[in-house]
Amino acid sequence: MTAQTVTTDAGDARITWHRATGARLVLALGHGAGGGVEARDLQALARALPGHGVTVALVEQPWRVAGRKVAPAPKTLDTGWRGVWPALAGAGLPVISGGRSAGARVACRTAGELGAHAVLALSFPLHPPGRPEKSRAGELLGAGVPTLVVQGGNDPFGKPGEFPEGAHRMVEVPGADHGLAVPKRAELTQERALEIITGGVVEWVASLR
Repeated sequence: MTAQTVTTDAGDARITWHRATGARLVLALGHGAGGGVEARDLQALARALPGHGVTVALVEQPWRVAGRKVAPAPKTLDTGWRGVWPALAGAGLPVISGGRSAGARVACRTAGELGAHAVLALSFPLHPPGRPEKSRAGELLGAGVPTLVVQGGNDPFGKPGEFPEGAHRMVEVPGADHGLAVPKRAELTQERALEIITGGVVEWVASLR
């Protein structure tokens, strides 16, 4: 595991590399607006994917590196992501653009222009809680590359059944919330929930050409 600081037009970002031996792909993962790269799903993928030939790059946006508490506007998040892309693509490997929540939106919005190989959207915020009419489906459907959505079955930002038809694939984590946490009373343990996430991503990555 190595850390790299990258200067962008939005400030300094940080990439934490979890490298695979003989990697064939890079999976870049950004965080959400309410937390950082310590999120349980991002950490689980960083542990699991290198064993399957995928280097994982956890990307901290400049606002988090600077210690600010509130995420900036979407266009600023996109600027930060664009700024780290040359470092992500520097090894000459195909890059899967991914992230959780706000980071998933960034990955979808910028996939085409950056030449992403695919998009991994963890807990895609399809709409604000209780506001299904404020749909962000256009961002997801407009990614233009193979896309996998990993969504909690009880996510107030959009349950799997609320997602529109499209070319994306869906992995549901039964009973999980927006943080992909499951209730303590649930039959599904948190450990098993993380296995569903990592197993679904490993299977999907293996299917990419």
